[in-house]
Amino acid sequence: MTTAVTAPPARRSRRRPTAGGSDRTGPHGTGPDHAWLDDAGPDGAGPDAARRAARGRAARASAPRRAHAQYAAAPDRADPVEVIDRQSRCRLAELVPLRYQRMTESPFRFYRGAAAIMASDLATTPNSGLTVQLCGDAHLLNFRLLASPERRLVFDINDFDETLPGPWEWDVKRFATSLVIAGRANGFGSSERREIATVAVGAYRYWMHRFAAMTNLDVWYAHVDVEELAPRLADVLGKRASRRVSQATSRARSRDRLRAFAKLTEVVNGERRFAADPPLLVPINDLHTGRDRDLLMRWLSSIVEEYSATLSTDRRSLLARYRLVDFARKVVGVGSVGTRCWVALLLGRDDADPLLLQIKEAETSVLADHLPGSAYGNQGERVVAGQRLMQAASDIFLGWQRVDGLDGHKRDFYVRQLQDWKGIAEPERMDPDGLALFGRLCAATLARAHARSGDSLAIAAYLGGGSAFTQATAAFAEAYADQNEADHAALVEAVRTGRVIAAAP
Repeated sequence: MTTAVTAPPARRSRRRPTAGGSDRTGPHGTGPDHAWLDDAGPDGAGPDAARRAARGRAARASAPRRAHAQYAAAPDRADPVEVIDRQSRCRLAELVPLRYQRMTESPFRFYRGAAAIMASDLATTPNSGLTVQLCGDAHLLNFRLLASPERRLVFDINDFDETLPGPWEWDVKRFATSLVIAGRANGFGSSERREIATVAVGAYRYWMHRFAAMTNLDVWYAHVDVEELAPRLADVLGKRASRRVSQATSRARSRDRLRAFAKLTEVVNGERRFAADPPLLVPINDLHTGRDRDLLMRWLSSIVEEYSATLSTDRRSLLARYRLVDFARKVVGVGSVGTRCWVALLLGRDDADPLLLQIKEAETSVLADHLPGSAYGNQGERVVAGQRLMQAASDIFLGWQRVDGLDGHKRDFYVRQLQDWKGIAEPERMDPDGLALFGRLCAATLARAHARSGDSLAIAAYLGGGSAFTQATAAFAEAYADQNEADHAALVEAVRTGRVIAAAP
């Protein structure tokens, strides 16, 4: 069902946002507050629902909702530059300077690459004890437009490199902080930023209440269908903003495998090959020659061939219709720069039938030092399992593999299509109303992802019908944005003094 997460927001207010902001009536200014969760349970819900709600309310004793506002750096807090540098030591040395260069560009870019730092800080904050499958890196740019297997454009979480079971509020706090950091980059005032964070976290609370009242299957089927959502937003956003939504949708549809194929490949001696764009895209023939090139080609081919065993039989049959043609090393993202990431070019019937696969190294989650270990020994399987659990619809070629590296080290990878109708937000173009609306949509999506794996009724009961948690989290987000700016400045200083080396801009 799509109605669970596509109810239209109220008409945009013309008044300036206030610092407090009320979320008692839901994320869009209308709707029930589900106060039954503060009582014995919904009518006819039975003893199990009442027990689960009671568990959620009891969690307030050990982790009071207002206590989530607190953030202060621990006295023994690790040096943030050392945390980042420690990650870099197991990555490709020639690409690490590019990672530092990207992270020094702005506090928001730093934040995207600093999930390990925040994981350590979150471990010192109040813990509700209510566990879900965490995204682990739920900043606002990890929510985007994606293609479903049915070729519908949907809105969902995209990145699961750090996924692991843990306290649901860690994702909410990382997400809320990303909104504040984006608001600062756009020059929004403190009251505007607080309002944006408050209504976004209020949307999470509202939708978690909604999901708590649904059947398990209804929660599982819930998703954001962009084609159904767009007409509802048109009346709310006005012509100009609505036109931007339409343009973003069109761009997402154009970012498919054929566009990537045309952009990333060329014909060399009558054969289709990846086109060099170093250091972002380096074809295998430019990395090695002769025997070394042949060894690398066989090694990469074995990953694609053997990973197919992790696909369902129908998708394995589809993959078998394609033949491997070429490989290239690719740089992706900010936090992932330096990890071993490859793209594979496969062709089907002819050159007009390409398939591009991304083969990305899966490292241990940054959350692993602070939470119980993963149920999966293979880090690629951990990522895939988390993605399938949290996403409403996952890539049909999503799978994993472990291989012995050419350097003698075992490495885990996960595989998915490189581009398939992907559209990413542009927060720098958003005004306060636009960022608040985007935040609400992301929050609803995050609540749905958490409700699929966790006890939505207990979480909803913990949140209650008031604004205690939302106000507290908005305060935390502002405080942690200060910490992020300080950590960013520390990295900039480390580059200036030569402690770490960054690539030239």
